[in-house]
Amino acid sequence: MLKKLKIMGKSIASLLSISLTICILLLVSLSSNETIDLSKYSTNGLDLNYTVSQEPNIQEGDLASIDGNNKVFSPYLGKSFVGFKEALAFKESGGDYFSVNTLGYLGKYQFGAETLKLIGIYNPAQFLNNPELQEKAFIANAERNKWILRRDIKNFVGKKINGVVITESGILAAAHLAGPGNVKKYLRSYGQEDFEDGYGTTIQYYIKKFSGYDTSFLKPNKKAKATSV
Repeated sequence: MLKKLKIMGKSIASLLSISLTICILLLVSLSSNETIDLSKYSTNGLDLNYTVSQEPNIQEGDLASIDGNNKVFSPYLGKSFVGFKEALAFKESGGDYFSVNTLGYLGKYQFGAETLKLIGIYNPAQFLNNPELQEKAFIANAERNKWILRRDIKNFVGKKINGVVITESGILAAAHLAGPGNVKKYLRSYGQEDFEDGYGTTIQYYIKKFSGYDTSFLKPNKKAKATSV
């Protein structure tokens, strides 16, 4: 019992000593007449833009471009529809509205002149210099392809061809690459009739690469057109 009392006494003495020391330090600090020079801690002139962009608010249609050429990439689009079209655009042209490849395909989504005619665009030069029209063309072409492939989407989504799960977004991406007719041949032959573009890219590759995006935004439309702006 005496040992316990001695230990408790020592503990209380230690606490009193610590408390007294803290009080003395506070008194010394408060009684000091020294003035702190706050200018030493100023942030004036420092670059504080570490994580937040100074660009204005960006709408969905602007996610791949600001002022025409300077590309913006967002890693947070996920499997959304905007994520789908921006991923496809990045594969096609790096997201460049003014790109023309060695085969003559145009713009951010690399359209051919004949495909543009199908959705009501007959002036490739105007198309190339009009980002808003390019975005409308992508939607119109995708909706037209979705109408053409509506039965194949119903019959094949969820199945596997050559080990690749078929999804609606994969089908629509492949139709953008190869045209809906070639996608029908691929699906209905269970992968035996594949298409390869001028750079060696196949339907199977696009079906796999662009699998699982949400393309419910696109409505099947036989007569889809891109209205000029």
